[in-house]
Amino acid sequence: MLTRPLFRDRREAGQILGLRVKAAVRDPHPLVLALPRGGVPVAFEVAQWLHCDLDIFLVRKLGVPGNEELALGAIASGGVRILNESVVRDLGLSSSLIEIVAKKEQQELARREALYREGRSPIPPRGRTAILVDDGLATGATMLAAARGLAKQKPRRIVVAVPVASPDACEEFQAYVDKVICVFTPEPFHAVGLWYEDFPQTSDAEVRKLLERAVQVKTG
Repeated sequence: MLTRPLFRDRREAGQILGLRVKAAVRDPHPLVLALPRGGVPVAFEVAQWLHCDLDIFLVRKLGVPGNEELALGAIASGGVRILNESVVRDLGLSSSLIEIVAKKEQQELARREALYREGRSPIPPRGRTAILVDDGLATGATMLAAARGLAKQKPRRIVVAVPVASPDACEEFQAYVDKVICVFTPEPFHAVGLWYEDFPQTSDAEVRKLLERAVQVKTG
């Protein structure tokens, strides 16, 4: 049973994940899509290993009021909303309360879209293998919203790739996407941050810097 961190930080996790993805995904011209904010440093390293485009796919967790770490669902670009029905049912959350939470997070999603892209248009995933990357997978609600939102844009294939995941979440995603790459699936899992020595909140400034670097690498 693993009891110690697996990675120094998100950069190291991305490098390890990048090696795994490079060996498993042989499709031409893949597109790496990071889930901001924590997924961006990981995805940047993956895109470097693949020598491919990097973009973001915006998703916001819908946290339970008063216990925001507990996800009642998630929203994603394209108007996709996923609800954790068991949480909603067990806590007796009303539809009006869910709408309040969703509206707030939709505003934040739009803010980040404008901030991170800095006028750049999204890279169309249509017809390409799209690789969704985050720093970890716990309940899977956020990633599921991303996968369903991405599917509407008609990529050739959808791959979910994370450095660490709960065994249940990793197995569950096999039914939703074309391929799942989870480098480590420790048991018990508890939380993504436990498996990193250094796990600070990723800042908006760091996201913007990495996206700018990715563009420079591709055009330089």
